[in-house]
Amino acid sequence: MARLVLSLDGQVLAEYNMSKERYTVGRLPDNDVRIDNAAVSGHHALVINILNDSFLEDLNSTNGTYVNGKLIKKHALQHGDVITVGHHALRFVDGEAEEPQDEFEKTMVIGPRAAARLQIPPAAAAPPPPPAPAPSASLPGYAPPPAPKKGKLQVLSGQFAGRELELVKTLTTLGRPGVQVAAITRRADGYYIVHVESGQGDFPQVNGVPIGPQARKLHDNDVVQLAGVKMGFFEN
Repeated sequence: MARLVLSLDGQVLAEYNMSKERYTVGRLPDNDVRIDNAAVSGHHALVINILNDSFLEDLNSTNGTYVNGKLIKKHALQHGDVITVGHHALRFVDGEAEEPQDEFEKTMVIGPRAAARLQIPPAAAAPPPPPAPAPSASLPGYAPPPAPKKGKLQVLSGQFAGRELELVKTLTTLGRPGVQVAAITRRADGYYIVHVESGQGDFPQVNGVPIGPQARKLHDNDVVQLAGVKMGFFEN
């Protein structure tokens, strides 16, 4: 069963199971999802459930309805979509599409479906260039290139301190949508981190310094700060 998760500034306020066909969202008491805030219109938006599909419609609200940061009038909802109504967020969760995850993954590791909807800069999404042809092993003095090192992140702060995440994918997206999101890419010459989005426009930090809009190469023992969590980067 699909559901809506209501939050404000990253704090979950309520969950609504989508067990009927129509759900209204707004400030007035007669709404199914009531958000008592002046930035929300009396009847702000409508969610319609038809069989296994859900559709969102803005009800000519004063401040508009946004999905994943984009202003919409009508939108076919997908698992992981974040609806912004005033200052509040409603995350759409499709029970059939939701994959089992532990608490650390639900908080920090963004799945491929949600990551695909984020506008990742080309520098992060581009595949590594093809390797140059290797010299023949029969040539004098030839030595095979060293195997690329494997990277991992270890959480250094917060409730998940001590947890480790192996960076085995070409692209790993981390953070909390609407708060701060970054991507770590694995390339031929190592690992790079790049800013994807943040609620306040600030960049993730490496060793206490904001990384800026360009991809930054990570080195062994770097400390990454993202969405309020400090993580150590290690190569082995």
